[in-house]
Amino acid sequence: MQYEATSPKEYVELLENDWRKEKLLQIRELILKYGPELEEGILYKMLAYSAGGTQVFGLNAQKLYVSLYVGSIQKIENADQLLEGFNYGKGCIRIKKTVDISKTELETFIKQTIEKWRAGEDISC
Repeated sequence: MQYEATSPKEYVELLENDWRKEKLLQIRELILKYGPELEEGILYKMLAYSAGGTQVFGLNAQKLYVSLYVGSIQKIENADQLLEGFNYGKGCIRIKKTVDISKTELETFIKQTIEKWRAGEDISC
C-alpha cells in the first residue's frame, strides 16, 4: 500500500490501527534502537532509514504483510538461519500477521545489518 505522507509521523498516523501497524512499529523500534544515527524519512511513499546518503532500510505496511527492505539479504552472515520462518526475497522480508517477532531472529538480523553498514561494508543490491 502507498501512503501519501510527507513525514514519518504522518506516515504512522495514516496507518490503520491493526496488526500491520503493531508489527511495523515493533520493527521501527528495533531499527531505531540499533541505528540511532539513522535518519528516518519518507522515500518511495514508505519509511526510509539512511545516513550519509546510504539507504539502510525501507519499511512499509502492505495489505497482507509488512515489508522490511534491505539492500541484499544474502550479504548478512547466516541470513537464512536468522530469517527462518519468514517469506523473503533478495531484498525484502515479508512479515505476516501470524509471525511473533519476539520469537524470531529478526532483531539479530537488523542489528547485524546495521553493524555491517557501520563497518563500511556493502549491503546494497
